Amino acid sequence: MHAADRALASLAFLLAALGASGQDWPSFRGPAAQGVADGQDLPAEWDLASARNVRWKRAIPGVGHSSPIVWGDRVFLTTAVAAETPAIVLGDKGGIDLADDRAPVSWRILCLDARDGKVVWEREVHAGAPRARRHVKGSQANATPVTDGKTVVASFGSEGLAAFDVDGKPLWRVDLGVVNPGLFGDPQSEWGHASSPVIFENLVIVQVDRHRDSFLAAYHLLSGKQAWKVERDERPVWATPTLHVAGGRSELVVVGGYHVRGYDPRTGKERWRFKDEAEVKTPTPFVSDGLVIFAGGYRGRPLFAIRAGASGDVSVAADARSGPFLAWRTEPGGPYTTTPLAYRDLLYMVRDEGILGVYDVKTGALVYRERTGTTHSASPVASDGKVYVAGEEGQVIVLRAGRAFEVLARNDMGETVFATPAISRGTLYVRTRGHLYAIGARKMAD
Repeated sequence: MHAADRALASLAFLLAALGASGQDWPSFRGPAAQGVADGQDLPAEWDLASARNVRWKRAIPGVGHSSPIVWGDRVFLTTAVAAETPAIVLGDKGGIDLADDRAPVSWRILCLDARDGKVVWEREVHAGAPRARRHVKGSQANATPVTDGKTVVASFGSEGLAAFDVDGKPLWRVDLGVVNPGLFGDPQSEWGHASSPVIFENLVIVQVDRHRDSFLAAYHLLSGKQAWKVERDERPVWATPTLHVAGGRSELVVVGGYHVRGYDPRTGKERWRFKDEAEVKTPTPFVSDGLVIFAGGYRGRPLFAIRAGASGDVSVAADARSGPFLAWRTEPGGPYTTTPLAYRDLLYMVRDEGILGVYDVKTGALVYRERTGTTHSASPVASDGKVYVAGEEGQVIVLRAGRAFEVLARNDMGETVFATPAISRGTLYVRTRGHLYAIGARKMAD
């Protein structure tokens, strides 16, 4: 690709992200994994029994913790339909335990009509006994699919990476091998795959972490042929890579158990790295106000903010609070599973056990800390001055965005909620254990 073509492609990527922010929600946490969509007029309250502010409800077969994605009038999501209904443990009751599921599973991708929830198409990607086990809290369909409006790509870890066109035509499938990340140093520990694919220009990029031979790879979107591959000598993590464009430079931010790194998404060449050694990282990195923000790790480690545009090794001493590229770090106590949310100059993070911490985005200073009253796996999202925080037990807590803790509503979904909600065209999509709900206060935008 010539320099001029690359510049145009980067511009198109940036414009697509900006244009999608208020409309389409094409990947985990929406454009650039930021979790924000203003101008939606979403309700703070709804009621399932009376269907107040509930546009539609659709039963979803099987179990999946993956989030829905939306493009135009179509919603896509993945699921795993097992011959025996799997048990899912809430909170921290499961510890480091592995599920003992051995029954055959059908891994599927579904397409729904965003206007009424009717199933447009459903495709089976693979069927058989799982090649890798899962954590007792996880599912066999954790990774969120991704689309560019023409192609939809879903990762099922050990069951492969599969692409379809938006009308359900199978395009290609890639075997990623056995993807079995688990407790570091214990090859018998298998907690399931969760990292979601991302699309950049004509490439789909996946992070494949496991006990041995981890890698980062890009595949051509139309053919599935490998474009580049980078071996990863890292402790396995469950985070999704994030793409962002700044100053005309496209960058892929990838979390690892030893380092957080920035890559050229076209070639896989490493641009920078920052040492952050920890076990069991799950939150996805994202960029806000020129800062690369990331968190995660066992026992609630700090949140970090690195200034965008780094080059080379920008690591600092383990106790340093700032550096040439380190803008700030918080005290320990960050999220274990969920991805933080930057919204209107504040950073919202929620710990699994139900502790909400709100920080100043620019400085990392704590603004307030409160308890939510439930446990969490889903990440917060925001729209029009409201922050939506889903709890595992089925509550969607709606907070007023700001420097004080104010609960606007607690909405009972009637089932457990592990998936991060999606926002598109005046609709909040909430996936529960067995259903997908479309929540909206007004007629859906065209």
